[in-house]
Amino acid sequence: MNWQRKMNSALVRFTGFQIERVGKAPSSPPAPEIRPPADPLTDRLLEAPVFLLSPVRSGSTLLRAILNAHSALHAPHELHIRRLRVQFDTNLASKAMTALGHNQADLEHLLWDRVLHRELVRSGKRFIVDKTPANAFAYQRIATCWPDARFVFLLRHPASIATSWHEASPDRRTPEAAALDALRYMKAVQRARSALPGLTVRYEELSAEPERVTREICAFLGLEWEPRMLSYGEQPVLEKGLGDWREKIRSGTVQPPRELPSEDQIPDVLKPICRTWGYLA
Repeated sequence: MNWQRKMNSALVRFTGFQIERVGKAPSSPPAPEIRPPADPLTDRLLEAPVFLLSPVRSGSTLLRAILNAHSALHAPHELHIRRLRVQFDTNLASKAMTALGHNQADLEHLLWDRVLHRELVRSGKRFIVDKTPANAFAYQRIATCWPDARFVFLLRHPASIATSWHEASPDRRTPEAAALDALRYMKAVQRARSALPGLTVRYEELSAEPERVTREICAFLGLEWEPRMLSYGEQPVLEKGLGDWREKIRSGTVQPPRELPSEDQIPDVLKPICRTWGYLA
């Protein structure tokens, strides 16, 4: 209508704004199919990557440092590769990749593999270890991306995890909120443990008997045990989100764990997972 166009023109001239009809929101494109590599010999550069799946504040940075001390294992800081995305800016780009047999997820897998492989090559070692806790939420996709991946599941007493998660940022999380947030990671790890083959390690046992536990890990990975793993050396200061940044992890040796909480110190919301993991009868 002419009067509406004139009103909009005046509105733009005097305010810089205009009125537009609210249309139907564009529908989101369907999620791409998540599938194994079409040609593993050419689509994947990594061989048998190792993924350490654990909740937050479960000792994963300690285990990362221990594994990184092995001559065959490169365990860098948390890499968050599942957040690396590929997008098609035009329909022609999408059609071109489809003609090559790639969907968006395939291209993301190629990117993930290339990033990890580059990091591994730069280290001069044989196998890479990724310990990002959030990987537990994407365990199915990681296992699909790398069919030969090996998985190590690291558990810790759920109440100790929650307490440590609160202490990490007490201004951001109350003890109750920390327990609920950490529980999300615990449930994701448990789903992964139920679905994937792998080795389960307990933080309390790793801290109390590091030689025995690291020997078990090496046997699982098909590697010779190396004494240097028990004195993993000085660690660089890490930023939040990339691993533990506190003094304890930078000591260079395995430290004793904190005392386990008693049953009355365990939040009710954590008691089911405590029973599932064998920390509570």
